[in-house]
Amino acid sequence: MKILVVNGPNLNFLGIREKKIYGDRDYDYLTKMIMDKAKDIGADIEVWQSNHEGAIIDKLQSCYFDGTCGIVINPGAYTHYSYAIHDALKSLEDIIKVEVHISDIKNREDFRANSVTAPACDKQIYGKGFDGYIEAIDFIIKGIEK
Repeated sequence: MKILVVNGPNLNFLGIREKKIYGDRDYDYLTKMIMDKAKDIGADIEVWQSNHEGAIIDKLQSCYFDGTCGIVINPGAYTHYSYAIHDALKSLEDIIKVEVHISDIKNREDFRANSVTAPACDKQIYGKGFDGYIEAIDFIIKGIEK
């Protein structure tokens, strides 16, 4: 079972930026947490991050060809305006997709409440911190096991 975790812009700055919102745990901590989950469930999970929209689209499109069963995506700020990422996600109809946000995007600035990428996903999880990633992986596994 192959799962891709995609993190968008500025997530590599976890533990550095806006600690009151995102906490002081860094990106390496998040990656280790996800890889520990992968080991526990015997899944092949790749954690990948880019600050570039085109690179994210290229990575998503590669999933069509490489046997990926599920995608966890935190598009960062692209959540609110990237119809290109929406279209890339939408084209992956046979892959389970979950959008994740560490913070509660519904209770922050008004623009953050709107996601143009969530409608292309099977589920959206927000406001659960790093645990949202684990919840997303569990959702994907349940969907694959059906």
